[in-house]
Amino acid sequence: MRDIDLYAQILGLRSPWKVADVQLLRDAEEVRIHVVPEPGVTWSCPHCGRPSPGYDSRRRQWRHLDTCQYKTVLEADVPRVQCAEHGVVTVAVPWAEPGSGFTALFEALLIDWLKEASTQAVARQLKLSWGAIDRVMQRAVKRGLSRRESQAPEYLSVDETAFARRHEYVTVVTDQERGVVLHVADDRKTESLSAYYAGLSDEQKANIKAVAMDMWPAYISATEAHIPQAREKIAFDKFHVAKYLNDAVDKVRRQEHRSLLAVGEDCLKGSKYDWLTNPANMTRAQQNRFRALRDGSLKTARAWAIKEFAMGLWHYDSRTWAAKGWTRWLSWAVRSRLEPVKKTAATIKKHLWGIINAVVLKVHNGHAESINSRIQHMKSRARGFRNRERFRTAIYFHLGGLDLYPAQMRNR
Repeated sequence: MRDIDLYAQILGLRSPWKVADVQLLRDAEEVRIHVVPEPGVTWSCPHCGRPSPGYDSRRRQWRHLDTCQYKTVLEADVPRVQCAEHGVVTVAVPWAEPGSGFTALFEALLIDWLKEASTQAVARQLKLSWGAIDRVMQRAVKRGLSRRESQAPEYLSVDETAFARRHEYVTVVTDQERGVVLHVADDRKTESLSAYYAGLSDEQKANIKAVAMDMWPAYISATEAHIPQAREKIAFDKFHVAKYLNDAVDKVRRQEHRSLLAVGEDCLKGSKYDWLTNPANMTRAQQNRFRALRDGSLKTARAWAIKEFAMGLWHYDSRTWAAKGWTRWLSWAVRSRLEPVKKTAATIKKHLWGIINAVVLKVHNGHAESINSRIQHMKSRARGFRNRERFRTAIYFHLGGLDLYPAQMRNR
């Protein structure tokens, strides 16, 4: 088989394009494939498909998959046509997307590599610029978002994740059932979440059965403004409630530890994480030590018992019984004479309606927490992002569940 025929088959070229010549440049360690159109072809506008007269042609090059150890470049004089509606435009070629300097096969390779490594690492290994790799990611996400069909998720998670220091955040909306990111917006304001809801139809909004979130007022306001019967669907996540309770226990421990140290007692020294760890995850030695602390008369032990009682209130199926259980807990917490616990109890009482929703609907924000963890890992691997736009692009690329590949790959 001649090299011309070989590359024509590898590239999958069909009429009106054909391989005219293949050059091996040993010194440059490069293979150049020259592709030409057949004579007498009538070209069409790539936008409207209308047959249009030729205008001129421009020499273009595309990086292709390497041939053995040699860099491979595709080269062609691509015609431009004079469309009555769109003016002078370049015709589409079957091996690459408009505006790309890579063939579809090479761009697909870059996308696969970007799923496994950072932009900097891929650029270094393939001897390309950081900007070239970044543009591939941007095009892939743009393609994926344009292809994403209108969705009607029933269970949403809303959470914020840190973009940088100084309390800079982005809002992330996740489909709980599919585990993919649906929306990324700057900040964690009401409009950040409202922008997602505004893109939904009335039918899609009505289809939502639950929205898991923390107790952030901006998210509550946005959901109440856009989602029908929102007060029955907003679910305040168990893990965030646990965080409030753990913080209260830790504050009680610190206060009591200072008081005990003042009289020469250090029984709470080094016990911080004992009060915050599930006893089931402790070693036998840790359990024995902790049992002595929790069974004593410490204020911290009382705060811990109140927290543990609350964490056992998530099993109810009945809204009525769930309300009774939490009301009983609130009564105990308020009468505890432990200021951090009483303060947390006031917060929980204010948001009890959403906590009971979470109990009865059996939803939580674990999916969003998992996504958040993956985002932070992604950010660490990239060693940070220059701006929010690139941060959003990376989140959609890795976690959006998008069809990222060039259109030409669908036909292979």
